Amino acid sequence: MNRYELCCIGHITHDKIVTPKKTAHMPGGTSYYFSHAIRQFDDINYALITALGQEDMHVVEELRQLGIRVEVMPSRESVYFENIYGENQDNRTQRVLAKADPFTIDYLKDIEADIFHLGSLLADDFSLEVVKYLSGKGRISIDSQGYLREVRNRDVYAVDWAQKRDFLQYVYFLKANEQETLALTGTNDVEKAAKELHDWGVKEVLLTLGSNGSIIYDGTNFYLIPAYKPKETVDATGCGDTYMTGYLYCRAKGMGIEESGKFAAAISTLKLEAMGPFSGTKADIERCMQTAEQTMPML
Repeated sequence: MNRYELCCIGHITHDKIVTPKKTAHMPGGTSYYFSHAIRQFDDINYALITALGQEDMHVVEELRQLGIRVEVMPSRESVYFENIYGENQDNRTQRVLAKADPFTIDYLKDIEADIFHLGSLLADDFSLEVVKYLSGKGRISIDSQGYLREVRNRDVYAVDWAQKRDFLQYVYFLKANEQETLALTGTNDVEKAAKELHDWGVKEVLLTLGSNGSIIYDGTNFYLIPAYKPKETVDATGCGDTYMTGYLYCRAKGMGIEESGKFAAAISTLKLEAMGPFSGTKADIERCMQTAEQTMPML
């Protein structure tokens, strides 16, 4: 049985992206942005596990043609998101026009990996039983966004994660943005929030603060990661997913937390400068890190 260094599990979505300048239709979801970014690094053994409707299988074939290992769990439909951005790309309004089937232990039983990144898009994508099961195989990484999304009449609302303490005891890496951190912990104090999330079981807490950078806490140290200023803000969709791609790639390769965080910040900045998923190189990321002038303000 093949064991991967890094495995992303999540739905590929159909995304309708509306900005003040244009409207575009494209594939999306954590798994899509993560896979496109990770393929730029040819020194990691990676696989994607996804689920989508038959009508969107052409996206899987395109990923496979790019050399990405993709396994597909059948689903009646794909997830269909509508993302509406204002002038401030840090904020968006989101609607869910269709849902896909959740992932099951039965389908995942033959998948082995050192790190599993669970790209949750909606609260029922990964059950507690699935997370607990996978935690027995490797380190679990979760983007909290999906667990904090409640769909009401197709509109998406931020809510608390009812079973968060049950889940987080099995989670090694957790990412949350400012709004998600507040929903999870009830506080805007990022250091206090990070400590609380760590107390609930998370080993490495990653709190992203938009243009103010990010903070990473491992139970001992706080790492303040700068935000690298983009040349132009074009498309914020997938920036958080791209951040986690960079971070988990570095951690899978044995790099330290601060180095991994700066790499993650740089790759997400480069993604912000272009429509669609990250398509640059490792050299581009290193260049961004070296030439960036903006530093993270003290928190």
